[in-house]
Amino acid sequence: MKKIRIISTFIFLLVIAGCSSAKKTQTITGGNEVLRVMRLTNKYFMDKWPDAGKPIVTNQERPSNIWTRSVYYEGLMALYSIDKKKEYYEYALQWGEKHGWGLRGGANTRNADNQSCGQTYIDMYLLGDKQHPEWVKDIKASVDLMMATNKVDDWNWIDAIQMAMPVFVKLGNLYQDTSYFGRMYGMYAFTKYKHGGNGLYNPVDKLWWRDKDFVPPYKEPNGKNCYWSRGNGWVVAALSRILSALPKTDPHYSEYLQDYKDMLSALLPLQREDGYWNVSLHDPDHFGGKELSGTSLFVYGMAWGINNNVIDKKIYLPVVQKAWNALARECVRSDGSLGYVQGTGKEPKDGQPVSYDHIPDFEDYGLGCFLLAGSEVFKLKN
Repeated sequence: MKKIRIISTFIFLLVIAGCSSAKKTQTITGGNEVLRVMRLTNKYFMDKWPDAGKPIVTNQERPSNIWTRSVYYEGLMALYSIDKKKEYYEYALQWGEKHGWGLRGGANTRNADNQSCGQTYIDMYLLGDKQHPEWVKDIKASVDLMMATNKVDDWNWIDAIQMAMPVFVKLGNLYQDTSYFGRMYGMYAFTKYKHGGNGLYNPVDKLWWRDKDFVPPYKEPNGKNCYWSRGNGWVVAALSRILSALPKTDPHYSEYLQDYKDMLSALLPLQREDGYWNVSLHDPDHFGGKELSGTSLFVYGMAWGINNNVIDKKIYLPVVQKAWNALARECVRSDGSLGYVQGTGKEPKDGQPVSYDHIPDFEDYGLGCFLLAGSEVFKLKN
């Protein structure tokens, strides 16, 4: 009898342990929970910045239509696409109006960072049933001035691919003019094959050097190539956004798709046990630790691919779930602010330290990346 009682107790403890373990590892990709977290983080930011036109002051004062804020609004528009709250639309509208729907540097700028706000301007123009052509006047003028020249080497850092490529696609679709698609590819190809000598894309590792400064012989402390997480995240996000809008008849669609798939396959074995990707993708000991922005962009790209039947759900869904669980559980503070966001820069050592309590120099782009990821995770069918 005593033996039976011991066995029964043992079985009971196993069941309890199993339930506890299941609870601990249970995914939180259910729509309601994802939306709750997205609403919480976005509310924190909107409450902190009620004036969408207020300049950003860090080491200097900058207008609030710079790239960091533009990435936030990309995330906000993604949130609005799944959660049609009037205040989201009005916040984006206020942002555009406060800046006169203009670009930092004016309509003559060729800088991709300055053009990134155009993604939201065009989205808002379409939501407004094309009733306000002044909302897209400056972004169109900026890109048209670029296309009036033969210069295609502007994107000499890979962040630019995400900041500007979607603008070209949106303009091409808006005006039914494929010349925007052609110029976009010319600039993408120069970045991929020419910048830094032989291009910033390494076809062997299927990842990108951030700019010419990191092309070999530059090495990480462990002797491997330096592939910055967020930099490669920008490219993954850009390719996802391009493929979602570019006509499949475009002559370069298949190349974009292959680059997208190759990058994701290269990222699979680099995911850490805790669900994140390290800031230095090939050197996990170089500033090793949790980081939100790069991981969020990879989640966004992978979840988009699953939702659009572009990649194998059986392979990528567990990867996405593991990463999203880590982001939502460990990075979101009780007030909705985000931890583990690497500050601005261009390589693993920049914006350090990255920790739960550390506040980065800009909070906006990290939230934008997180909202982009959540918008696609929300759509996943469990």
